[in-house]
Amino acid sequence: MSVVAALVLFLLTGTVVPLNRQFRQTPDGVPIFVVSNGFHTDVVLPMREARTGQDWLQTLSQPALSARFARYPYVAFGWGNEGFYLGSMGGKFPGPKTIGGALFPSRTLMHVDFYRAAPDSGARVVPLRISPEQYRTLAAYVQRSFRPDSLNRPQLHQPTGYSPEDFFFRARGRYHALRTCNDWTNQGLRQAGIRAALKAPLAAGVIFQARRTKR
Repeated sequence: MSVVAALVLFLLTGTVVPLNRQFRQTPDGVPIFVVSNGFHTDVVLPMREARTGQDWLQTLSQPALSARFARYPYVAFGWGNEGFYLGSMGGKFPGPKTIGGALFPSRTLMHVDFYRAAPDSGARVVPLRISPEQYRTLAAYVQRSFRPDSLNRPQLHQPTGYSPEDFFFRARGRYHALRTCNDWTNQGLRQAGIRAALKAPLAAGVIFQARRTKR
């Protein structure tokens, strides 16, 4: 019981312990957004970024998607439990078996959502400006999260998502209670030198630290 209590305490206190606390936004830097739906977090990135040469449609290597979304300015990326993602389709909420299974190492997917415009500002959206080098690091982290096929291309898991503008790809890594979708977002921010939490199993922790970034 003492071990469990210590673990819970770490998870709770880790949210308020900042990493990269000296991070400052870069004037005229690359615009990114940390967004939440209250439970899950994504990073929203420019579809194309000239200074770094990053073009996400080229990275995804899906001709059908390139044709449909060539004019979209932003794309969101999230990582999470396969059962929870797919069990949420059609407005459903995953059942107890799916939720319980997510506590243990389980398969994952990358969720890719195309944005017609920048996310609206609000309590669950944090806009940031980061340096091109920080963006390269964050983009590389996102790319490594996709599980590639034999030709080293991201693998589209299925041709439908929650809407006509989002899709699921196969992902690397296992989801479990100590490695959640929000930990994935938090770790990407941390690796890029952006303010993040020591531990962020919940969406609130990611948003809390990102919002405390100074300009």
